[in-house]
Amino acid sequence: MSAWVLPDHIADVLPFEARHIEEIRRELLDMARCYGYELVMPPLLEHLESLLSGTGEALDLQTFKLVDQLSGRMLGLRADSTPQVARIDAHLLNRQGVTRLCYCGPVLHTRPGAPHASREPLQFGAELYGHAGLEADLEILTLMLAALQQASVGTLTLDLADARIVSALLAQSGLSQAAQLRVHAALSSKDNTQLQAELRDCPPPVAQALLALPGLYGERSVLQAARATLPDLPGLHAALTQLDWLADHIETAYPGVHVRVDLADLRGYAYYSGMCFAVYADSARDALARGGRYDEVGSVFGRKRPAVGFSLDVKALAQAAVARPLRAAIRAPWAEDAGLRAALQALRHQGETVVCVLPGHESQVDEFQCDRELVPVDGQWIVRAI
Repeated sequence: MSAWVLPDHIADVLPFEARHIEEIRRELLDMARCYGYELVMPPLLEHLESLLSGTGEALDLQTFKLVDQLSGRMLGLRADSTPQVARIDAHLLNRQGVTRLCYCGPVLHTRPGAPHASREPLQFGAELYGHAGLEADLEILTLMLAALQQASVGTLTLDLADARIVSALLAQSGLSQAAQLRVHAALSSKDNTQLQAELRDCPPPVAQALLALPGLYGERSVLQAARATLPDLPGLHAALTQLDWLADHIETAYPGVHVRVDLADLRGYAYYSGMCFAVYADSARDALARGGRYDEVGSVFGRKRPAVGFSLDVKALAQAAVARPLRAAIRAPWAEDAGLRAALQALRHQGETVVCVLPGHESQVDEFQCDRELVPVDGQWIVRAI
């Protein structure tokens, strides 16, 4: 095998795509700052026990592990930044009120999350700590939709769910923990045959409700059908009411976003403690962003408090977004001329991109759209259109 061949699902990012990714990254961070979110930069690797605290088996399997040559302890390369941000909120900031944090950096996965996904996503996320109300849920949804719309990915579809619905039903099922995991898997894949087999020993009302969940998918009217179908268990109907409230506000604020409900969507179920969501676009193979409420995330760090947020892969977002035009630039000659050097410095100080044409390379094409040129006129260097 050639030495330059990269591992599967790992790729170099070439100039055109890198420029697109970087422009979107900057827009995302600027958008988050406009909403009052402070930037944090967690480390790429941590002690393994800290990195995986409370995150469950799924993240453990996705985490690359290595031995620290200084201490001999096991380290992990982060597969998700949210546990790190929760640690920052709990131990380093330790604020009493609302804390809004955002981040953007690479994460590494031992296996791709989807058939065409990268194992080195550039993860952007925003998280709000300290407020348990629907206002925080709506703010996170609003920020996420605003960011995706700014990236120009076409029509968006928002799928809403709530982890408390399945949890409330399984709490009444009498099933073992292992059997509950199999029910989760059957619900996630909408495998009714397997679901029926797993629920044969459940109380009939609970089994009927769980069997109904895969069919409770579609337009917002699904919520009304769920109220009529599902039993009145603690927290269950409150979750449906809250989803209805969120859907109403999103449809009002973003009439172009298609809101759907999927009450059997259990991706990340071990992580979420309430409302959860995914956003899709026709231009993307998989969800562009996922998130929800995860009030338990800080418990392992000794500070359980309300938390809600979302994350996305900037690389995947760039692939789905409309291609950006090349940046306008000024073409300049190379010469040992003090006036030329002063003109170049002044233009670059103003934020202009000035590309010097090196001797012998006058006809080469580059990554910039040179629509102007710097030329000498009557002893002065001036910019003129090409």
